[in-house]
Amino acid sequence: MPEALIIDACRTPRGIGKVGKGALADQHPQHLAATVLKALAERNNLNTAEVDDVIWGTSSQRGKQGSDMGRMAALDAGFDVRASGVTLDRFCGSGITSVNMASAQIMAGMEDLVIAGGCEMMSYTAATAAQRDPKEGPPLMDAGNTHLRKLHPQSHQGICADAIATMEGITREALDELAYVSQQRADKAIKEGRFNRSLVPVYKQDGSGLALDHEEFPRPQTTLEGLASLKPSFEAMANVPLDENGTTFAGLINQVYPDLKIRHFHHAGNSSGVVDGSGAVLLASPDYAKKNGLKARARVVAMANVGDSPTLMLNAPVPAAKKVLKKAGLTPDDIDLWEINEAFAVVAEKFIRDLNLDREKVNVNGGAMALGHPIGATGSILIGTVLDELERRDLKRGLVTMCAAGGMAPAIIIERI
Repeated sequence: MPEALIIDACRTPRGIGKVGKGALADQHPQHLAATVLKALAERNNLNTAEVDDVIWGTSSQRGKQGSDMGRMAALDAGFDVRASGVTLDRFCGSGITSVNMASAQIMAGMEDLVIAGGCEMMSYTAATAAQRDPKEGPPLMDAGNTHLRKLHPQSHQGICADAIATMEGITREALDELAYVSQQRADKAIKEGRFNRSLVPVYKQDGSGLALDHEEFPRPQTTLEGLASLKPSFEAMANVPLDENGTTFAGLINQVYPDLKIRHFHHAGNSSGVVDGSGAVLLASPDYAKKNGLKARARVVAMANVGDSPTLMLNAPVPAAKKVLKKAGLTPDDIDLWEINEAFAVVAEKFIRDLNLDREKVNVNGGAMALGHPIGATGSILIGTVLDELERRDLKRGLVTMCAAGGMAPAIIIERI
């Protein structure tokens, strides 16, 4: 079986995901995606007619983010029309899934040159979400499908985070400490230029100049005292009726866990940031790389997908990590660096505790609490991040995973060459 080789990875900076505040919020999502596709083509002198596919992750595929962004962004980037494209949705896990599917195509011998990545303009999706009819109920569950709601009730992800922290006995102080560390590590990484290899600036699509060339979301001035002063974000919404039947977000969880009295710990400081961004990974078969002078930076060792409780939503990363390690014939001790997306502090904290990991090997350059989480793009960004850091530290293997709505998690292990 051919190996799937990682040739390069790049990403945009992450802009604050608010219209009127973020530097990228007035750009088109396809333009962000095209920015990283064009960068990969130029950096690696690609003949884009030979790109077999562009596999793209975007979670909210409506409006400007609809109509197969993978294909449209490739055209926007000036790719040859023979470079095909497809767009997928595994919620937050879309950016890992796109890389996993590209790798599988190459390993199966069906493709030789594939770009995988993702994009999410959360400034745009937040605006469209505000137009949603509240009578439709929770976005993940059609209010009219009462059978599915009873079978697998799915709540708001922030309230799920609070529920998991309550069940696991994880304190607000532990969650705030993790958020503080994330900010400090991200600040150090930015100051030391650790992201420079992958970062590509975004220029305005109208040609009027630079839009953004640096991370816009981090708050290095964050203190533990400041975090402790923040009010929980999800307490107020937990028991607000969502429909004429009096269904609430907390009630959806209590349908499965009736004795659980949810305590509310998560807030804006220990939850992932709302941002705009895009990232992509260039993969090739060994034969294609050799024939075209492409130097591989890493290879894909193993990939996995797993589902867990849809009601708790966020608990699948640990079983996903165990599954991908088993597929690779490895143990946690064989992994030099870990990237677990900080969707909420409890996700990373539980992951570290359950796998008994060395904290100095996990999210070493900060995570989404400091840098933000552009839903469909984050997985691809994290693969590039761990690759850059493996090279910087002269280490061998990295594992990337993240929770996804519906109670899922994809995972990937890469190994430097």
